[in-house]
Amino acid sequence: MYKILITERALKDLNSLDQSTRRKLVLKLKEYSFSPFKYARKLINPRIGMYRFRIGKYRVIFDIENEHIIVLRIGHRRDIYK
Repeated sequence: MYKILITERALKDLNSLDQSTRRKLVLKLKEYSFSPFKYARKLINPRIGMYRFRIGKYRVIFDIENEHIIVLRIGHRRDIYK
């Protein structure tokens, strides 16, 4: 199991969402932490991060270092890549 680390920016993104969406994202992140490469997709442009998870209409941008998933950004799919 990988340990999930959330940056201040990602925490701010998460707190701006409604409670039910927040809960859904956190539960999926915990589920994905057991085998992140099974669910992750590598980003073409690593400017904002190396990988992403797709959770419904939301995207979680993150990097993986050793046994840590470092969450960089969380947002709606229409806004996250801008």
